[in-house]
Amino acid sequence: MTTRRLHPDCRTLLAGVATLALVLCCAFPMKAQKAKSTAPAEPTPAAPAPPPAEGQEFDRIVAVVNGDVILDSDVDEERRFNDLQPYRDGTAYTRDKAIERLINRDLILQQAKLQPEDDVSDAEVAKELDALRKTIPECKQYACETEAGWQRFLASKGFTEETLAARWKVRMESLRFIEERFRAGIRITPAEIKAYYDNTMLPEYAKQHAAPPRLDTISDRIQEVLLQQQVSNLLGDWLKSLRAQGSVVLLKQGEVAP
Repeated sequence: MTTRRLHPDCRTLLAGVATLALVLCCAFPMKAQKAKSTAPAEPTPAAPAPPPAEGQEFDRIVAVVNGDVILDSDVDEERRFNDLQPYRDGTAYTRDKAIERLINRDLILQQAKLQPEDDVSDAEVAKELDALRKTIPECKQYACETEAGWQRFLASKGFTEETLAARWKVRMESLRFIEERFRAGIRITPAEIKAYYDNTMLPEYAKQHAAPPRLDTISDRIQEVLLQQQVSNLLGDWLKSLRAQGSVVLLKQGEVAP
């Protein structure tokens, strides 16, 4: 997996972004991405898979993204991982939205693999997970500040500490890739910050009959919001382009992957 180094304020940016969070702030499939080889080896006959036990179902393919498959189990993991996200847009989970996010992430990961490698360290992952367990409201009833409580909470969501760390690492790697690709060339001017303060923030404070903060005390935060908006727009256009250039196939119940 390939990665990029985040801007120091990236977490602030991503935490406040509803649109970008829908695309990025949830789980990635645990399966390895299957890159196409330029010179495939001679196929080896595979032994036939045993039939499922009585009452057991095959893990159905729900989508194919440039040769990479998204399975029913991936969609279920996305639902469970979504519950762990401290920043969400508040909209209800739906299966269709989950599949859409998984397709977008497959497209992003396929592009990230084309770049030079810069792996996220285990220490970085551990630091973020330590912060995560302190921000999940549901964690309070499990006493997640203790190791035993944290393990019980993860088990209730269908994860172990190892599987969660692996998924979170992929999430961090993709965020780094997107941060470097889209944010580097964006510049927010003082005039844009002032316009946002006058036209968006001041009316909102007026509705709440509250005294607004001075512009100079929140200009950095306004800059982050404006950066987020531009990144979200660029990312959305880029994903549309990737879909148009590649092959994304959604399968209905009973359909077979091409």
